[in-house]
Amino acid sequence: MKSEQSLVIQNGTVILPDRVIQRGIVICQHGRIAGVGERGSIEIPAGANCVDAGGGFIGPGFVDIHVHGGADADFMDGTEEAVGQVARAHARHGTTTIFPTTTTGLPEQIFAMLHSCQAVKRSDAVSNGARIGGVHFYGPYFAEAKVGCHSQSGRRDPDPEEYLRAFDMDIIRVATCAAELPGAEAFYGEASRRGYLVTCGHSDASWSEMKRAFESGMRHVDHFWCAMSSVPSIRARFGTPSQGSMEQFVLMHGEMSTEVIADGCHLAPELLEFAFVMKEPSRLCLVTDANRALDMPPGNYRFGPKEDGEWFQSDGKVGFIPGGGLASSVVGMDTMVRNMTRMTSASLCEAVRIGSLTPAERVGMEREIGSLEVGKRADVLVLSKELGVKRVFIGGVEFTTPQGDNP
Repeated sequence: MKSEQSLVIQNGTVILPDRVIQRGIVICQHGRIAGVGERGSIEIPAGANCVDAGGGFIGPGFVDIHVHGGADADFMDGTEEAVGQVARAHARHGTTTIFPTTTTGLPEQIFAMLHSCQAVKRSDAVSNGARIGGVHFYGPYFAEAKVGCHSQSGRRDPDPEEYLRAFDMDIIRVATCAAELPGAEAFYGEASRRGYLVTCGHSDASWSEMKRAFESGMRHVDHFWCAMSSVPSIRARFGTPSQGSMEQFVLMHGEMSTEVIADGCHLAPELLEFAFVMKEPSRLCLVTDANRALDMPPGNYRFGPKEDGEWFQSDGKVGFIPGGGLASSVVGMDTMVRNMTRMTSASLCEAVRIGSLTPAERVGMEREIGSLEVGKRADVLVLSKELGVKRVFIGGVEFTTPQGDNP
């Protein structure tokens, strides 16, 4: 399609954040959404490229704020090739804006990842797959007891020299640190001043530690119920009387948001439903937290850098450490959205919202992406009636898998 040619997607049900439009139509011009409505209510531009949705759904591109890898690559591999390989893999699953996420690792590994993401973001080519919205600076500031599948040797306490250098690269949009670590409040304060989504993750923080973090700008908790404190774990730290944990703090404070991995393996349906009902669509995000085993056959893989990341296994449904815990997901955002519609009371609009508009809102990009609204970037999905991804448009240009890429 020529860049100046209008794109019309029609003959489908358009998914908006609060309703659907039967017999809907979406018009895109110059990379932006120019019209959304019912067929017949909007004039189709002459010479437009018309796409038939085949009676399925027309939805916004997904936004993933917590994701590590896919197609046998991890962002922490630290090369532009790896970044593109992961971004293309997730584009095939409907993600059009991605936030590459660091793991624990050596400073040089983290900065190689940041520089490679920076380079790919500058190129801004649809052929690279999902566009980079910014980096999620996730590892290495985790609690020792909550490292999970990440490399323990790559964990450390917040180092201002390191994180200020990273922040000054102007690529980070989400910043995570365990609230109980020395220097965490200074980390949160600096990240908050820069306008990042400030999060607590891989933490055994108590209520009082969460309160101090909140006062320093923390407003989000990574993957709810995974690698996070509980009342029993806080009691083990501090004894009696039992104190509140991250879970209670998040549920008590309306300003706090969180995220769930709805792959059907991390959380049972009742926990997905509980999170959805308690936080509501405006404060709950879907994330994949996917690793390099996404779109790959079952087998052994490295989590994080390919040269020295921790080994895990994939059975094709989830990543796991034999005899231990889970090691992030191996499926895309399309699976997460489908599962929310099947396993919870979330409506189609709500399930799509928490995989698109809500994460966009949390990182301050809702005026640009996250919903089918006039003026926003033309990131549009053509979905089957079963919510399978059929076609992906990024900035009004169709994404197709380059020859030779992992399918």
